[in-house]
Amino acid sequence: LPHYVCRTPMFMPVGTQGTVKAVTSKQLEDLGCQVILGNTYHLGNRPGPELLAEFGGLHNFMNWKRGMLTDSGGFQMVSLLHLADVTEEG
Repeated sequence: LPHYVCRTPMFMPVGTQGTVKAVTSKQLEDLGCQVILGNTYHLGNRPGPELLAEFGGLHNFMNWKRGMLTDSGGFQMVSLLHLADVTEEG
């Protein structure tokens, strides 16, 4: 990973919307956390790409210097498909 060399196996806390609930970044570092997992779908909704860009990216937004892994958000896309209006035009 470009931000941090990780050792496996590892515990990876979930920071779905750019935050790990009830724990600071410093506390996560002190616990030996190497990587935080985010969710692209949720990050796109909140805090949103504009705010993340304002902070200079997700690492700065979270004040996290170590590794970060984001998934595609594909599960949410498929599970929320019933809310979409899909036509022949797209």
